[in-house]
Amino acid sequence: MDLTHRQEQILEIVKKHGPITGEKIADELNLTRATLRPDLAILTMAGFLDARPRVGYFYTGKTGSELLTDKIKKLSVRDYHSVPVVVNDQANAYDAITTMFLEDVGTLFVVDQHGILVGVLSRKDLLRTSMGQQDLTEVPVHIIMTRLPKIKICQKDDLLIDASIKLIENQIDALPVVQNKDKGLEVIGRLTKTNITKAFVELVKNEDV
Repeated sequence: MDLTHRQEQILEIVKKHGPITGEKIADELNLTRATLRPDLAILTMAGFLDARPRVGYFYTGKTGSELLTDKIKKLSVRDYHSVPVVVNDQANAYDAITTMFLEDVGTLFVVDQHGILVGVLSRKDLLRTSMGQQDLTEVPVHIIMTRLPKIKICQKDDLLIDASIKLIENQIDALPVVQNKDKGLEVIGRLTKTNITKAFVELVKNEDV
């Protein structure tokens, strides 16, 4: 976030005299409190300043990069996951390949008749199967999928940074977003590297960062 000259002046005043009221900041700059109100609001929302009733403004002591890091650490999966693309565990490899192509995804989540997660299919799984001599319409996906508990998952209340670390450390393209049900884990979303990239780009472009 690029600060205006006046906002930089406000920060310097608060660093030197804080905690300090808005009226006193205005006096230091020979301006009215009303004139400074938008600048103080921006600096407070961006995290450079904090304010306490009847005390005034004080400097948080954080740099722009530290503030950005704080914001990243507060992002949750619930705000950025997308709709899951699933196939039934009784589907065959040919159907799975068709679904992956039509939906333009790199990972399919395999569910049973109750919508409960039982496996994950990647491009590599389907490519490996298609290189064999067998008829793909005769190969059920439950034979070639990765099964629980080897599947990496996340939940909607997880931090986005934690889910990102799972993707990187396990070298996978997507995580199923799940919620606990009596019968097992219900798939309610998917979190991909694209979702995470969009989240970080959106955060950096946000004018309040």
